[in-house]
Amino acid sequence: MYIIIVGGGEVGYYLAKALLEEGHEMLVIEKDASRNEFICDELGSVCIRGDGCELATLAEIGTGRADILIAVTGDDEDNLVACQVAKYKFNVPRTIARIRNPKNEAIFKKLGVDVTVSSTNIILETIAEEVPTHPLTHLLTIRDKGLEVVEVKIPPDSTTIGKSVKELSLPLESKLALIIRKEHKPTVPTINTILQAEDQVIALTPSKSEEALRTALRGV
Repeated sequence: MYIIIVGGGEVGYYLAKALLEEGHEMLVIEKDASRNEFICDELGSVCIRGDGCELATLAEIGTGRADILIAVTGDDEDNLVACQVAKYKFNVPRTIARIRNPKNEAIFKKLGVDVTVSSTNIILETIAEEVPTHPLTHLLTIRDKGLEVVEVKIPPDSTTIGKSVKELSLPLESKLALIIRKEHKPTVPTINTILQAEDQVIALTPSKSEEALRTALRGV
């Protein structure tokens, strides 16, 4: 694949290094001259000096044939603009943007960015996984479908313990995909599956239905 990375900071550099090792054709766009020189010294002629938000720069490097554009500068606005120009001017199939402020995630989604990566959210999710009582953990976001893959843990005091899946008031759009139990192999639940304490339920749900799904699985 031909992959363009906008931003040659630490994230862009290590991402470029990994993609090169995997055999991809890729190019980094970096504004800073010294940083540009460093990347070329370390990785070869895979970095050009320029502004990844500018139409002329993106046209010069052949963005029209790129499979993915990844914007990882330290500025959320620049990352958004780079992704929008790539998608709407050059028809790049997939755009990925780093965001520093999690509040910007919804804006990026509405404006057509396919995937957003927030280091803040990643850290928060990692912390959440270490807290046994945390009610719902995000595992994966399928942004173009508006869906979330989540994990819901069933606490020992849940009112749904002993109930079958068919007895639960699950949101219509939500689907249970997997149940993980200690010392058992993961199983795909059926309508007759009975919930047990400490079950880890993996489900697919629209973002708007997360709270309803959590309540349906954990009870009051």
